Amino acid sequence: MDLMQSMSISAGGMYAQSQRMKVAAENIANQDSVQDASGTGPYRAKLVTFRSVLERKSGLTGVEVKKISPDMATPLKSVYQPGSPLADSRGFVKMPNVDPTVENLNMREAQRSYEANMAALTTAREMATRTLDLLR
Repeated sequence: MDLMQSMSISAGGMYAQSQRMKVAAENIANQDSVQDASGTGPYRAKLVTFRSVLERKSGLTGVEVKKISPDMATPLKSVYQPGSPLADSRGFVKMPNVDPTVENLNMREAQRSYEANMAALTTAREMATRTLDLLR
């Protein structure tokens, strides 16, 4: 395996995990947003889906973000607030389906994956530097 290819794979992993951290931060920031940007309903948590990417030339498998989509599987929360202008006929307001605990765990896991890719990238760079030093 070429060192440049391994660095490319690690860089791709770092980019994918940075996207995951960005989405988790966006979800946490909008955990109390009862109206989305279009004004049609509460904010829905976003999910990041990854996919494996095979580089045919090298035979290495990397990762990339396949899509970022709203979480339609998790139900919205209902909070009883009869005085709110957003309340339904029973007095309940629909709240976002963001779970801050899950988002914090996602953020921590993405951070650790990012750090692992950074360590692999640093090691590959150091190996390339040492190889160049030996050739001098």
